[in-house]
Amino acid sequence: GDHIENLSSDFEVVGKTDNSAFAAIHHKTLPYYGVQFHPEVSHTQHGTDMLRNFVARICKCTPNWTMSTFKKEAIQSILEQVGPEDEVIGAVSGGVDSTVAAKLMNEAIGKRFHAILVDNGLMRKDECVAVAKYLQVELGIDVRLVNAGEQFMQQLEGVSDPEKKRKAIGGTFVRVFEDVALKTASGNVHWLLQGTLYPDVIESVSHKGPSATIKSHHNVGGLLEDMNLKLVEPLRLLFKDEVRALGAELGVHQDILQRHPFPGPGLAIRILGEVTPERIRILQEADHIYISELKQANVYTKISQAGAVLLPVKSVGVMGDKRTYEQVLALRAVETTD
Repeated sequence: GDHIENLSSDFEVVGKTDNSAFAAIHHKTLPYYGVQFHPEVSHTQHGTDMLRNFVARICKCTPNWTMSTFKKEAIQSILEQVGPEDEVIGAVSGGVDSTVAAKLMNEAIGKRFHAILVDNGLMRKDECVAVAKYLQVELGIDVRLVNAGEQFMQQLEGVSDPEKKRKAIGGTFVRVFEDVALKTASGNVHWLLQGTLYPDVIESVSHKGPSATIKSHHNVGGLLEDMNLKLVEPLRLLFKDEVRALGAELGVHQDILQRHPFPGPGLAIRILGEVTPERIRILQEADHIYISELKQANVYTKISQAGAVLLPVKSVGVMGDKRTYEQVLALRAVETTD
């Protein structure tokens, strides 16, 4: 990788490793420092201390930013952006990002915000009804639940390629959401709430890499153009852990805030091969058992993401006294700190 061969006489070495003779340097007279490693990654010892010392002791920044402060500033920013009369619509799914964004918007403008929960038939078992009830009863959000499973299944018939699934689901979602939104709210809707986070902003800027297509199903351009809507993204400067902290500040229950990330296209991309009603049913049941067991064992919150994947193969097994020939499931759990 990149390395320094010669150091300017204005700098001196303050740290080195087996791989680099100039792992850490600083200017002899000015407050300039440099490192040739990654203090932000979890396996760097004392990395957080290095970043804290740089920010607080070298840059002289005061660590007085709090989530309570952000909440007040975000609500004020929404009020200034949306104005006193405009209404806002937004899609919710029960995930951390959309729930926190919806609660924040509701805190700012109340009943001028209209949430729409589209049941695409690809969510976890009994998920949409439970989510809609929580948003309405516990968080006081005006939410409409739309059952559109048949429309999504029609578009997925015969489709096996994952990217084609994503685009079919994304396109159908735009059409369903647009139709419902026009019927739900008054003619005073001018804004679309999007639970964009800072990593989404980073991924959306692609110079020569593949990041522009990482989340093709998240494209809301069609909604913005067809409905003449403007975008409001109150979470776009936050990372996931900060969104959870904001949710706690807003009174969102920990059961929601600790939920694992779930793919936008739902279980469709956790079904390898064609999506059928029977394969969805199998995966919903398996996923429900898997997640329930993780929670029962008190390890769900120690895992960053877990899910069951239905494979396009069958295997011989034994059930009771009979030999079976059934589909194979893969169970995956990922642990990460970033």
